[in-house]
Amino acid sequence: MSEPTTRVEPATLDDLPRLAELVMELMEIEQDFSPNRAKQEHGLRLILEHPSRGRIFVLRTDDQIIGMVNLLFTISTAVGGHVIMLEDLIIHPNQRGQGYGGQLLEYVKQFARRKGFLRITLLTDRIDEHSQQFFERHGFQRSAMIPMRMMLDA
Repeated sequence: MSEPTTRVEPATLDDLPRLAELVMELMEIEQDFSPNRAKQEHGLRLILEHPSRGRIFVLRTDDQIIGMVNLLFTISTAVGGHVIMLEDLIIHPNQRGQGYGGQLLEYVKQFARRKGFLRITLLTDRIDEHSQQFFERHGFQRSAMIPMRMMLDA
Protein backbone atom coordinates (compact mmCIF):
# COMPACT_ATOMS: atom_id res chain seq x y z
CA MET A 1 0.00 0.00 0.00
CA SER A 2 1.43 3.38 -0.99
CA GLU A 3 1.72 6.43 1.26
CA PRO A 4 -1.09 8.96 0.84
CA THR A 5 -0.32 12.04 -1.23
CA THR A 6 0.12 15.05 1.05
CA ARG A 7 0.02 18.77 0.48
CA VAL A 8 0.69 21.83 2.63
CA GLU A 9 -1.85 24.62 2.47
CA PRO A 10 -3.21 27.45 4.58
CA ALA A 11 -5.63 26.36 7.29
CA THR A 12 -9.19 27.65 7.23
CA LEU A 13 -11.81 28.23 9.90
CA ASP A 14 -13.38 24.93 8.84
CA ASP A 15 -10.18 23.25 10.09
CA LEU A 16 -10.51 24.79 13.57
CA PRO A 17 -11.86 21.70 15.42
CA ARG A 18 -9.05 19.47 14.12
CA LEU A 19 -6.40 22.14 14.73
CA ALA A 20 -7.59 22.48 18.33
CA GLU A 21 -7.31 18.70 18.78
CA LEU A 22 -3.72 18.75 17.53
CA VAL A 23 -2.74 21.66 19.79
CA MET A 24 -4.38 19.95 22.76
CA GLU A 25 -2.30 16.83 22.03
CA LEU A 26 0.81 19.02 22.13
CA MET A 27 -0.28 20.67 25.39
CA GLU A 28 -0.65 17.22 26.96
CA ILE A 29 3.08 16.59 26.58
CA GLU A 30 4.26 20.14 27.34
CA GLN A 31 5.48 20.69 30.88
CA ASP A 32 4.62 24.40 30.99
CA PHE A 33 1.05 24.23 29.69
CA SER A 34 -2.20 22.35 30.14
CA PRO A 35 -4.74 21.56 27.43
CA ASN A 36 -7.78 23.83 27.39
CA ARG A 37 -9.91 23.47 24.27
CA ALA A 38 -11.58 26.88 24.63
CA LYS A 39 -8.21 28.66 24.92
CA GLN A 40 -6.64 26.68 22.09
CA GLU A 41 -9.59 27.37 19.77
CA HIS A 42 -9.61 31.06 20.69
CA GLY A 43 -5.88 31.44 19.98
CA LEU A 44 -6.12 29.59 16.69
CA ARG A 45 -9.14 31.66 15.64
CA LEU A 46 -7.23 34.90 16.38
CA ILE A 47 -4.56 33.84 13.91
CA LEU A 48 -6.93 32.50 11.25
CA GLU A 49 -9.06 35.65 11.32
CA HIS A 50 -6.06 38.03 11.27
CA PRO A 51 -3.47 36.83 8.73
CA SER A 52 -1.28 39.90 9.35
CA ARG A 53 -0.54 38.40 12.80
CA GLY A 54 0.54 35.01 11.50
CA ARG A 55 -0.38 31.94 9.52
CA ILE A 56 -1.39 28.38 10.21
CA PHE A 57 -0.46 25.81 7.59
CA VAL A 58 -1.74 22.26 7.54
CA LEU A 59 -0.31 19.12 6.04
CA ARG A 60 -3.23 17.14 4.68
CA THR A 61 -4.23 14.21 2.58
CA ASP A 62 -7.52 14.15 0.72
CA ASP A 63 -9.37 13.07 3.83
CA GLN A 64 -7.43 14.17 6.92
CA ILE A 65 -5.10 16.70 8.51
CA ILE A 66 -1.84 14.99 9.42
CA GLY A 67 -0.13 17.97 11.02
CA MET A 68 0.01 21.71 11.41
CA VAL A 69 2.38 24.58 12.04
CA ASN A 70 1.51 27.92 13.63
CA LEU A 71 3.61 30.97 12.72
CA LEU A 72 3.44 34.37 14.40
CA PHE A 73 4.88 37.50 12.79
CA THR A 74 6.80 40.25 14.54
CA ILE A 75 9.71 42.65 14.00
CA SER A 76 13.19 42.19 15.43
CA THR A 77 15.41 45.18 16.14
CA ALA A 78 18.36 42.75 16.36
CA VAL A 79 18.08 41.75 12.70
CA GLY A 80 16.30 44.91 11.56
CA GLY A 81 13.25 43.38 9.98
CA HIS A 82 10.36 40.98 10.03
CA VAL A 83 10.78 37.63 11.76
CA ILE A 84 8.70 34.56 12.51
CA MET A 85 8.04 32.90 15.85
CA LEU A 86 7.28 29.26 15.14
CA GLU A 87 4.77 28.60 17.89
CA ASP A 88 3.54 25.05 17.25
CA LEU A 89 4.65 22.26 14.94
CA ILE A 90 2.53 19.18 15.48
CA ILE A 91 2.24 15.90 13.61
CA HIS A 92 -0.51 13.49 14.62
CA PRO A 93 1.04 10.83 16.90
CA ASN A 94 0.07 7.99 14.51
CA GLN A 95 1.87 9.74 11.64
CA ARG A 96 5.18 10.61 13.30
CA GLY A 97 8.51 9.27 12.06
CA GLN A 98 7.47 9.34 8.38
CA GLY A 99 9.07 12.64 7.35
CA TYR A 100 5.92 14.73 7.63
CA GLY A 101 7.42 17.13 10.19
CA GLY A 102 10.36 17.78 7.88
CA GLN A 103 8.00 18.34 4.96
CA LEU A 104 6.01 20.91 6.93
CA LEU A 105 9.15 22.63 8.22
CA GLU A 106 10.63 22.82 4.72
CA TYR A 107 7.43 24.54 3.56
CA VAL A 108 7.77 27.07 6.40
CA LYS A 109 11.37 27.85 5.44
CA GLN A 110 10.38 28.40 1.80
CA PHE A 111 7.43 30.57 2.84
CA ALA A 112 9.69 32.66 5.11
CA ARG A 113 12.27 33.22 2.38
CA ARG A 114 9.61 34.04 -0.23
CA LYS A 115 8.01 36.63 2.08
CA GLY A 116 11.34 38.23 3.10
CA PHE A 117 11.44 37.14 6.75
CA LEU A 118 14.93 37.31 8.25
CA ARG A 119 14.73 34.74 11.06
CA ILE A 120 12.61 31.90 12.42
CA THR A 121 12.71 31.40 16.18
CA LEU A 122 11.13 28.59 18.15
CA LEU A 123 10.99 27.19 21.66
CA THR A 124 11.25 23.46 22.26
CA ASP A 125 11.03 21.56 25.52
CA ARG A 126 14.32 21.50 27.36
CA ILE A 127 13.88 17.83 28.25
CA ASP A 128 12.87 16.67 24.76
CA GLU A 129 16.22 15.87 23.16
CA HIS A 130 14.49 14.17 20.20
CA SER A 131 12.66 17.41 19.34
CA GLN A 132 15.84 19.46 19.69
CA GLN A 133 17.72 17.09 17.38
CA PHE A 134 14.90 17.24 14.83
CA PHE A 135 15.13 21.03 14.62
CA GLU A 136 18.94 20.97 14.50
CA ARG A 137 18.79 18.53 11.55
CA HIS A 138 16.65 21.14 9.80
CA GLY A 139 19.09 24.01 10.28
CA PHE A 140 18.10 25.49 13.64
CA GLN A 141 20.85 26.31 16.14
CA ARG A 142 20.70 26.45 19.89
CA SER A 143 20.74 29.97 21.26
CA ALA A 144 22.56 31.44 24.23
CA MET A 145 19.31 33.26 25.03
CA ILE A 146 17.24 31.93 27.93
CA PRO A 147 13.48 32.12 27.49
CA MET A 148 11.63 33.82 30.33
CA ARG A 149 7.95 34.58 30.66
CA MET A 150 5.44 36.32 32.84
CA MET A 151 1.88 35.03 32.76
CA LEU A 152 -0.74 37.76 33.08
CA ASP A 153 -4.29 37.26 34.23
CA ALA A 154 -6.62 38.09 31.39
